[in-house]
Amino acid sequence: MDVHIPKAITDGLRCRGVNVLTAQEDGAARLPDSELLDRATALGRVLFSQDKDLLREAVQRQQALTTFPGIIFAHQLHITIGQCIRDLELIAKTGEPADVLNQVEYIPLRS
Repeated sequence: MDVHIPKAITDGLRCRGVNVLTAQEDGAARLPDSELLDRATALGRVLFSQDKDLLREAVQRQQALTTFPGIIFAHQLHITIGQCIRDLELIAKTGEPADVLNQVEYIPLRS
C-alpha cells in the first residue's frame, strides 16, 4: 500500500484475509515514488496507489523496459472505500503477481 491509502482499505482487506503491507509498516513512508516502487520490486509485491505520480513512474519503467511488480491504481474521486476493498480482494484472491508484472491495472473493475 502506498502511503496515502486510507487505513479503512488496509483494515478491510486484512479482515478478508488479504496479505497487505503498508509503506509505513515497511519503513518506506518517506521514500520518493521511484524508490517506493524499487522497494515493492525488491519485495516482489504489487503496489496499490491513488497517486498519479506513480503512474508516471510506471510509464517511464515500461518505456525503459525496467521490470516492476505492477501497480493497481484507483482515482480517489471515482471509487468508494468499499469498492476498493472488493476489487482489491478479488484481484488478490484470483490473480497471481505475474498477471500485473510491468503493468498498471485500474480499479474499479468493470463487470
